[in-house]
Amino acid sequence: MAELQTNDGGGKKKKGGSKQKKISVHVDFTPMVDMNMLLITFFMLCTSLSKPQTMEINMPSNDKKITEEDQVKVKESQAVTLVLSGGDSIFYYTGLPNYKDFNSLKLSSYRADGIRSVLLKRNVAAVTQINELKKKKLDLKISQEQFTKLAAEIKNGKNTPVVIIKAADRATYKNLIDALDEMQICNIGRYVIDKITPAELFLIKNRESKGALSQNSAI
Repeated sequence: MAELQTNDGGGKKKKGGSKQKKISVHVDFTPMVDMNMLLITFFMLCTSLSKPQTMEINMPSNDKKITEEDQVKVKESQAVTLVLSGGDSIFYYTGLPNYKDFNSLKLSSYRADGIRSVLLKRNVAAVTQINELKKKKLDLKISQEQFTKLAAEIKNGKNTPVVIIKAADRATYKNLIDALDEMQICNIGRYVIDKITPAELFLIKNRESKGALSQNSAI
């Protein structure tokens, strides 16, 4: 509440002038503080905190005690290795690399018609099943918990591809994040981040140099 206090200057009147009154205003902010506290309490109770979105990443183990029998063996036909070389370029090969033929290393990109198209074709069965699950969830035929459980089982099926992601020195964090995003878009349930080998770096070097020579000869 506001209060007005008047002051007539001690009751003295100046010669040749009129009597002046001084007005001082006092504002009480106590009700405003109470209202602010009520608003803060209201928003705290009605607002839900944002939950961080996490992504499960499988990293290779450094434990030397793990034997070959304990390691998960991957079929050569199911393995797809992505080599992040920086920029918009990404190399990939299926199965085991052929170090004698640099053309076995395929060049692709992060566009929709690039590595995403390759992974979707190799994981077409799982993608189709998960799309059917999404439709059932929208139709309220299954709950969110059932969808999450069934989708995880489909992604980790025996016939689904296993993607190995390797980054060269020129690769950036953005390249790695883009590659991990493709895992979610393509419904890849089994993927791992591994270190690139010197043999793969040699293969990339030859692949890029041969590609540059072919471009110069075409010009």
